[in-house]
Amino acid sequence: MTAVPAIVAGVPEVAVCVPPDRTTGKVSTVTLAAAAVAGVTELYAVGGAQAIAAMAYGTESVRPVDVICGPGNRYVALAKQEVAGTVGVAAAFAGPSEVVVIADASVPAEFAAIDVILQAEHGPDGLAWLITWDPEVVDSVTEAVTRLTESAPRRDDITATLTDGGYAVLVDSPEHAMAVANLVAPEHLELLVADPESMLPLVRNAGAVFMGPWSPASIGDYLAGPSHVLPTYGSARFSSALTVDDFLKHHHVIRLDGPAFDAVAPATQILAEAEGLDAHAESIRLRRSARSQESES
Repeated sequence: MTAVPAIVAGVPEVAVCVPPDRTTGKVSTVTLAAAAVAGVTELYAVGGAQAIAAMAYGTESVRPVDVICGPGNRYVALAKQEVAGTVGVAAAFAGPSEVVVIADASVPAEFAAIDVILQAEHGPDGLAWLITWDPEVVDSVTEAVTRLTESAPRRDDITATLTDGGYAVLVDSPEHAMAVANLVAPEHLELLVADPESMLPLVRNAGAVFMGPWSPASIGDYLAGPSHVLPTYGSARFSSALTVDDFLKHHHVIRLDGPAFDAVAPATQILAEAEGLDAHAESIRLRRSARSQESES
């Protein structure tokens, strides 16, 4: 989900850092196969904040890179903030996973409950919110979350997230629900309602929006590409998902002929003189004088 946008953008070398298995010290064959299919050129068995440092500054075995991207825990996200400027950091704060599920009674309570849980199972420090204007939905979904968590293989991770970041919010209307969601600015926003299209225009801040009962966030995690590196920790207020544009640079190219210069030179000179930058103004005055001599000859 990070290699494909980079390769589409034309990045010639793509390096990936992956935490190795704690027992074997090796990267799983599934990950190696995915990296090969994606076109990754370098892969290192290292993860965490130390991987960010290695890619930013280089080590004896890891070459420094130009751009770092990808999700991670709070330490990885903060490490990327620390090295920003030394390297480019693509996309926004991509930290612990978040989901806000807006639900009404039209969708089975189990659907809303499992979608709250599916992001919570990533582990602690994330957010998992339910927002609704129906008290019965609060009760039924809360009961389903409790029941599904009891039998979940990653129960400890889910419980850790829900303990500190799990909320059921009862509001007065769909508009109020969206107002709360926009304040949270979640990584994932699920609209599990009868008419999600009517609520979509109200979305201001979200990394990715999932519409209706058959569009769970897990589809986005794995298949609804091209990337699922999304802003977290409120950074969806000012940023978006990782895209090809994060690996492209825009070069400003300015070219004026003589008549075009004549048209803009007076205003440029006035502005430079007003700012007290005489060399800037002189670069215009010299050319205006040369243009005047050309016209006289």
